[in-house]
Amino acid sequence: MRRKWGSWLVRLAIIVAVWPPLLAAAADGLHGIAMHGAPALVPGFPHFPQVNPDAPKGGRLNLGAQGTFDSLNPFIIKGVPAQGLRDYVYESLMARSPDEPFTLYGLIAGTVDVPDDRASITFHLRPEARFSDGQPITAEDVLFSLGVLREKGFPYHRSHYKKVAKAEALGPRTVRLTFDGDGDREMPLIMGLMPVLPRHRFTLDSFERTTLEPPVGSGPYRIAAVDPGRAVTYRRNPDYWARSLNVTRGRFNFDEVRFEYYRDSNSLFEAFTTGAVDARAEDDPGRWAEGYRIPAVEDGRIQKREFATGLPAGFSALVFNSRKPLFADPRVRRALILAFDFAWINRNLYHGLYTRTQSLFPRSALTAAGRPADAAERALLAPFPGAVTDDALEGRLGQPGGDGSGNNRDNLRAASTLLADAGFKLEGETMVHQGTRQLLSFEFLARSRSQERLLLTYAKSLRQLGIALRIRQVDDTQYWSRLKSFDFDMIQWTWGASLSPGNEQLNRWSRAAADTPGSLNYAGVKSAAVDAIIANVLSATDVEQFRSAVRALDRLVMSGDYVVALFHVQRQWITHWRHLKAPATTALFGTDFDTWWQEGQK
Repeated sequence: MRRKWGSWLVRLAIIVAVWPPLLAAAADGLHGIAMHGAPALVPGFPHFPQVNPDAPKGGRLNLGAQGTFDSLNPFIIKGVPAQGLRDYVYESLMARSPDEPFTLYGLIAGTVDVPDDRASITFHLRPEARFSDGQPITAEDVLFSLGVLREKGFPYHRSHYKKVAKAEALGPRTVRLTFDGDGDREMPLIMGLMPVLPRHRFTLDSFERTTLEPPVGSGPYRIAAVDPGRAVTYRRNPDYWARSLNVTRGRFNFDEVRFEYYRDSNSLFEAFTTGAVDARAEDDPGRWAEGYRIPAVEDGRIQKREFATGLPAGFSALVFNSRKPLFADPRVRRALILAFDFAWINRNLYHGLYTRTQSLFPRSALTAAGRPADAAERALLAPFPGAVTDDALEGRLGQPGGDGSGNNRDNLRAASTLLADAGFKLEGETMVHQGTRQLLSFEFLARSRSQERLLLTYAKSLRQLGIALRIRQVDDTQYWSRLKSFDFDMIQWTWGASLSPGNEQLNRWSRAAADTPGSLNYAGVKSAAVDAIIANVLSATDVEQFRSAVRALDRLVMSGDYVVALFHVQRQWITHWRHLKAPATTALFGTDFDTWWQEGQK
């Protein structure tokens, strides 16, 4: 009996000894969460690898923006918000790693709890987290943010956040969100990226108003000055609550960041060459090849650099609004795709520096271009016969390029055949529908003169088919208003891309988004197959399942001929004045001005 009690006492002593650490581990939760697999950085990591942790603070970064702005509220459809608000003023619950496909680490929420099935997530807020007015960030602020964005935010906010079936405060600084059970494994990360708004500064009514009153957020900067429509200046908050965290170390090094607005890209470029703008990302191959032959580049005061990036290039395209009767017929859309002479345009307008885009996710392992569908993809697509073309299924995603001669005769001949099948016939120099007598003509809504150069070349090709393309350039406010209401025939647009596509694809391609003003489904895609495959993207439990579903989505959208896919470059082009310095190592996502600093500061 004594031996038995002695054994139990030993066991009890062991339990007492180890119990506090076990309790602490349970209370601490996870320091990060990855979409697939585990986070690359261990708990307590000192800083992100691709920063200079000892970067000096100080100076001002002057950046240029094109167009104008009339609001400091970046969360609503109304108005055109100033650049930088979401990056510098408002923070998310967690911070995204720039060197992993989709991994979040603790920011406002220091740790999280997530079950294996990802049916919920519990955020544990840091007690030191503060808004810029000194008020603590509480569970009530998180719940308010979820409620107001779900009810009155952008379409993608409403679409994503409606999947939260239950939201509850388990304490002053603990929030649990339970999801609706549709198998979307991305939702914990989506909610980790939710911006946290100060409940004490908003009401449901005031949230929907455009305003130029400087907002209160928890981010590293506050707005110091606003010149409506022309400039906005952010000043680093010396009392920023997160300035010593590992996810912010080496970042946000400038005392001020100023965005100056310019009417068009040429004006912005001229401002850069005079020193009024410190740095810019270049996306014009013509300018990259010829435009920087200026003394400041030749003597080294301006540096012209290429940065490697592991991100997909983004999907840039001329977008057909398939809500319009003219573009409802896929044969018409395909004919217009055939008329685009990429090879000649690339050689004569862009010095041959572009690569033709054949995928939603070019420049990455996620692309379906050049890759026959695997067994998993074919199984996902099997319930939707005919939704994917044979060429797309076999990896021959088709954006015809032409031979570069400028004639493009074979493609134009094929386009004429498609138009005849669609009921159009050339009468004189005009293509006319034989049933409705509708002329084959449409309007391109332009935002800049650089777009006009490309479209004038395209219009010349279309004229050979009897098609009239009208180019209409409008001011920035009218442009964004018309996009939000889908009031256009064709636009040029670029959908950004990541190595972990997910819920944002709903906002771009789903049937629900097609009927939601302000969504990014500009093409008006309405496809049961697309909706089903996006659901598979969101429910994938491992990397291989995920990639198969993403490639299946790629094949579906490209098979629909909703756009004239354009082109992309292989690296990130940056020009900057010499006083700016960047970290020695570039992250997977490419370089980011938030990690740069100004030489000569302490």
